[in-house]
Amino acid sequence: MPDRQPDPQPGRASDAPLPPPRRSGPWSWTLPDGPTEDLPLLLHRAHRSLDVGTVVDCTVPPRTAGDRLDALVVGGGFEMVSPGRVGPDGCLRTRVVRARTLADTVGAGMRLLVCGVNPSLYSADVGVGYARPGNRFWPAALAAGLVDADRDPQAALGRGVGMTDFVKRATRTAAEVTREEYADGFERVSALVAWLTPGAVCFVGLSGWRSVVDRSATAGPQPATVGGRPVYVMPSTSGLNARTPPAELAAHLAAASALA
Repeated sequence: MPDRQPDPQPGRASDAPLPPPRRSGPWSWTLPDGPTEDLPLLLHRAHRSLDVGTVVDCTVPPRTAGDRLDALVVGGGFEMVSPGRVGPDGCLRTRVVRARTLADTVGAGMRLLVCGVNPSLYSADVGVGYARPGNRFWPAALAAGLVDADRDPQAALGRGVGMTDFVKRATRTAAEVTREEYADGFERVSALVAWLTPGAVCFVGLSGWRSVVDRSATAGPQPATVGGRPVYVMPSTSGLNARTPPAELAAHLAAASALA
């Protein structure tokens, strides 16, 4: 497969303003009229700055999101309260609420998109995937050379490694996720991959992939693609999966990155 030339700074910080607080009622936020590929990281920053349940009235310029708005809102860690309405100025006005989940850290130029099963409550509350001290993802990613900063998803994106989840709903364990949620989540992730075209996708944990794609799948490269991109499936990095040693997890991540 030919080498891809990623954006030199796929995780560049946006200087667009975050939603300003009001003394009462919902926050009001006008999204910038810029490249749609920059919105996920901006939504991530907003998500990190708000408490769960915060309501935000968003004004969306006509060219900013288009048909992707619903998926961007969900991927950004929010839930749509109303479908929105288009005003005389052509802007869409909609109300969203900050959910107890993780916001995607994705953008143009990713060499690898890491897709977890779903956030734990612990990770959702601290705003970082795989954040629980017993989880081996970040030590394995450091050992594999994918990242150079521990538990820092925006820094990982700056090195071309994006992060999302099969299912956005946070739970105590992945066993609580239903097959219907996996199916809906797979559609969202497939559309995300087709849009941003990372070099490869790595699904961490086999349960989602086995549930909706290949029930007999084993860890490694997969015959199926997602959004036209190659796929690698690896064991869970949870501390509950003690049968997979850290060195093996690092080797899986390195192999997934090599697919790109």
